[in-house]
Amino acid sequence: MSKPRDDRQKDLLLPALDQIIDMGHPLVRLAALIDWNVLNERFGSVCQAGSGQPGLPTRLIAGLFILKHMHNLSDEALCARWIENPYYQHFCGELSFCHRLPFDRSSMTRWRQRLGEEQLVALIQESLSVAHKTGAIGAKDLERVVVDTTVQPKAVAHPTDARLMHRAIVKLVGLARRNRVPLRQSYLRLAKRAAIMVGRYTHAHQFKRARRQLKFLRTRLGRIIRDIRRKIDGDTALEARFGPLLGLAQQVRSQDQHQRGPKVYALHAPEIECIGKGKARAPYEFGCKVSIATPVTSPKGGQFVLHAKALHGNPFDGHTLGPVIADMEKLTGVEARRIHV
Repeated sequence: MSKPRDDRQKDLLLPALDQIIDMGHPLVRLAALIDWNVLNERFGSVCQAGSGQPGLPTRLIAGLFILKHMHNLSDEALCARWIENPYYQHFCGELSFCHRLPFDRSSMTRWRQRLGEEQLVALIQESLSVAHKTGAIGAKDLERVVVDTTVQPKAVAHPTDARLMHRAIVKLVGLARRNRVPLRQSYLRLAKRAAIMVGRYTHAHQFKRARRQLKFLRTRLGRIIRDIRRKIDGDTALEARFGPLLGLAQQVRSQDQHQRGPKVYALHAPEIECIGKGKARAPYEFGCKVSIATPVTSPKGGQFVLHAKALHGNPFDGHTLGPVIADMEKLTGVEARRIHV
């Protein structure tokens, strides 16, 4: 994709946004304080000059991300509110009121995947810069901080062996049909019924029957895996296309509840980890461990997040403090004198 460009212009037939909104609104004042050029350089660094359709303007994407987390909205709710709120549109750099979305909701997901953690840190850095300029937070507020680790849960269904194996069968059969790989038998109807019966038998405490249905699912999944491998043997393109899903399906089939080491908890998000934080209401959470740093004092402008970092691999909490302190001091430019953990 070529580098994004912002070529938006005022509509001659529509009034300009700055003529119909209150220029003293908090979002308008915040938009004037943010250094959009810095975010443009950081976000635009992931794209290269060349052929292809230009990406969405970086101010539009940065504004959407800020509004999303400022008001705790989902992508769908943000799009619905953006189209009816002129202050949201002005904050994202629009010059005239838009009656239709100039972007697709999935564009936000693609931009998040494209940016990564290093570029998204620029949003935190710029928010702290604006807060420091306006006096909402002072240098003394950055010297005493609280560093805590928690779990960012992923929006996935609770993983069970029956559900994972059934989903593996459905995904493998669907991929085979899209690539026109004929299968001896799909087992879709039988696998769906077996997955349902595992839940029913478990609920009725008929565990021997539940294990029988689970074995049925494991056997059928193994048959489909072997059948696909026979059909694509020697075809380099198909082997590359089926390889990741076949590997995940084989791991789902062979993994056991009591085994040690990494496991697959969701086929569409294999990076998910099972983390236990000692909570009575949630003994185990499925997601990623994260570290959050906030001031101990009460800044004038309210609470701020000074640093946020994803900790992959479920490391021990005590081993994460050193790198977090170094990153936080690099981000804020202030040496922490006291840290509460």
